[in-house]
Amino acid sequence: MKKIVINKSCDQFFVSHKAFVRLRELGQPEALQEIDRGAYWPHAAAPQEPSLNRCGALIPRDDEKLVRVVEELRAEANGHAAELKVVAIPDDVQWIIVKLDGGEHVSEAHRTWG
Repeated sequence: MKKIVINKSCDQFFVSHKAFVRLRELGQPEALQEIDRGAYWPHAAAPQEPSLNRCGALIPRDDEKLVRVVEELRAEANGHAAELKVVAIPDDVQWIIVKLDGGEHVSEAHRTWG
């Protein structure tokens, strides 16, 4: 089975700073390339403004390290307004993430034309 991380909330996909730091510890390539601006971004933001912490949006959703961190940290992996969930699908399925009514789900890829 292949595991994929989706966001069940109606907002954008972000991981928490704690998850971001853990991804960097594990050597996740996109997390290593992203600048660590600290738990709150930008530096002028106060701790009461966690909405400014937006890490990990470029990490592939099926990245093994991302899946591991979300499974390890559970709710603590959620970035601003995110509700991350790991879903498992068969290995041989071509998949896409679809955002519908706010939350995301994984669908089998289909051919579509405009």
